Amino acid sequence: VRLQVQSIEKPLYRGTFHCFQSIIKQESAFGLYKGIGSPMMGLTFINALVFGVQGNTLRALGKDTPLNQFLAGSAAGAIQCIICCPMELAKTRMQLQGTGEYKLKMKNYKNSLDCLIKIYRKEGLRGINRGMVSTFIRETPSFGFYFLTYDCMTRYLGCEAEDSYVIPKLLFSGGMSGIVSWLSTYPVDVIKSRLQADGVGGVTQYNGILDCVRKSYHEEGWRVFTRGLTSTLLRAFPVNAATFATVTVFLMYMRSEDNLRECEQGPVIQQPSSL
Repeated sequence: VRLQVQSIEKPLYRGTFHCFQSIIKQESAFGLYKGIGSPMMGLTFINALVFGVQGNTLRALGKDTPLNQFLAGSAAGAIQCIICCPMELAKTRMQLQGTGEYKLKMKNYKNSLDCLIKIYRKEGLRGINRGMVSTFIRETPSFGFYFLTYDCMTRYLGCEAEDSYVIPKLLFSGGMSGIVSWLSTYPVDVIKSRLQADGVGGVTQYNGILDCVRKSYHEEGWRVFTRGLTSTLLRAFPVNAATFATVTVFLMYMRSEDNLRECEQGPVIQQPSSL
């Protein structure tokens, strides 16, 4: 977020590692965890919603095909925007608060919840849903590629429950899914961050998505749409490797327990092969 929204005229950071070092030096190690409350409040619901919607949509579509994997993932991405957008708005505002200050001289928000409450009181529902359209444009195809890549990778690597290397294979598949997902829509994420950060400090620069795209490109060229990509990909691999592996192993365990009970009771009902 810091790299995506910094001014090109007076840049604070030269790149990912310089940004990391500067935050620790200027704001202490706690500066790296600004805005953590928002993801901790929202990510549990987001992941539950995403995997639940994706699984049910895939079953409703009937066949486990690559196209249906993409469509089911896209549906899940679209629906979770209702939680994702306000969560990321609070995270963005908290992460930009007190940039470069070891001790905050002026604290607009106490925490993520306080941030959303103050935005709501000042701007209403429209305020806490700032960036909703750009979030929707980013998340819908992004989650489609996310689940499609994971499905293709696990099939190619042959991730079977009895495989002794199933965990490393699942971790690798999940990590690669996260990278492909972010690469597919990353420029939109830059625009979303800029729109959600717009107005911090009382200055509004953009009138909407197209205005933000036009002004950003005019002032900084095409490279503006790759700002912060390195740090995003460094985060994407371990986060999504852990997420997908955990969900898959849990489902494998639960389905094996179900199968054991069904064997005792009568004929086995075949479980869907997909997540």
